[in-house]
Amino acid sequence: MNDEMNAEMTDVTHNDVMSDDVMSDDVMSDDVTHDADGSRSKKGKAAARRSKVPLLAILPVTVTSLVIGLPFVVGDHPLRWRPGSLEPALVLRDSASDPARTTAHGSTGPAAGGAEPEKTEEALPAGPVPKVDKPWKAGMPEWGVQIFWEDKKDRDDAYIENQARRQAAYLVGLKANAVSVSFPFYTEGRTSTKLAAGRGTPTPEHLDTVLRVFHEAGLRTTVRPTLDEAVLVPPEGWRGNIKPTDKDAWFDAYGALLGPYLDVAQRRQAATFVIGTELNSMEGHPGWKGLIAAAEKRFKGEVSYDANWDNYVGGHIDVPVERLGVDAYFPVKVPDDAPVDQLVDGWNTWLDKKSKGPLPRIVLAEAGISAMDGAYYAPGDFYARRKLNPTVQANWYKAVCQVVRERKMTGVYWWSVTFDADPKAAPKEHDSRLNFAGRPDSEREIRACFGSDYAGPGAASTP
Repeated sequence: MNDEMNAEMTDVTHNDVMSDDVMSDDVMSDDVTHDADGSRSKKGKAAARRSKVPLLAILPVTVTSLVIGLPFVVGDHPLRWRPGSLEPALVLRDSASDPARTTAHGSTGPAAGGAEPEKTEEALPAGPVPKVDKPWKAGMPEWGVQIFWEDKKDRDDAYIENQARRQAAYLVGLKANAVSVSFPFYTEGRTSTKLAAGRGTPTPEHLDTVLRVFHEAGLRTTVRPTLDEAVLVPPEGWRGNIKPTDKDAWFDAYGALLGPYLDVAQRRQAATFVIGTELNSMEGHPGWKGLIAAAEKRFKGEVSYDANWDNYVGGHIDVPVERLGVDAYFPVKVPDDAPVDQLVDGWNTWLDKKSKGPLPRIVLAEAGISAMDGAYYAPGDFYARRKLNPTVQANWYKAVCQVVRERKMTGVYWWSVTFDADPKAAPKEHDSRLNFAGRPDSEREIRACFGSDYAGPGAASTP
């Protein structure tokens, strides 16, 4: 209870005590009491003394009533009546006072819009997390989703675990066998050498909880720290064109930041740790060698790097890792009503610039597109908001999945589902057009893709 409420309770109790004292004086004064209408009239001593016992009993009843009733008045009682309902509901965590309450598909990113009324989320039933039908094994395709997670330090473990269970159940329902957890870390500007966990970076303890839940669901897990771009002022400034004044100092700071997360990834048996994402301007620096060597001492799974699509097709990605991911937003300049085969041809045209034929060592670490008109021309445009067009998104997903199978790639991770969102809720008008969760056509294509008979690139092709 807050200080204001405590003060209010103290004042009320004090007044009750004072009133009781006054009543006692009155009844002992031989001739004063109260009529029902509040007027004062004279009575005899005997009548006054007879009324003394019931009056003294009022005090504990009044205090008890206030303790129970006052929270209803100030709106902090766990029993609430919803509009149109005669039955109370038990609300143990109030959205107004609990920072862990979030709205469906909420985001602090550039595509977020106005605030949405808070809603009480239905708790998942107790018991084991739903499990994937066919857990991933080496050589199988990775059918996954990127979970984008901006954490808040004051969220409790119960919230984190419940939300991880919610997302795991959704992924299993999509027939996914893999998940990548992307979360931000921060810098002070394009030339800064300082890197640190910040307001949205999950604590190692929270990451431990999420990886544990996903592992219990049978999902292959990837840990993917990603440099936040807010202070870089996108789209002109982005993580791919940073220019630290001292690159050696930058790598030292990066290694110190990653250490605790590598330890969690090892403890929770993550399959992959992404050592860098879309850092075009830093590729080729000798600092990667020492950073990766240090990472491999702490983490025994795969250490990978995720390249941006333009650098992937434009030249050699000079980062010494065995596994390479591609954030694949290849533009295909076709009309919105283009057939899927045309989209497939557009993708193959881009991929052929790098290498023709099968690409068994390549995983599409990010693939996605906005559900809006004109998106084929710039699938990676996170900022445009044109007319909603769910068919554009659904056909793109179908085409990309066909490319993955035909080129015998390692797999694909769709961008993205926000960790704090209810993935079953339909996207709102102000939500990012990139959201696919809650869009039936896109979800149908994802299930068809993940449930296909593609056997994968084969164990011999997997590092």
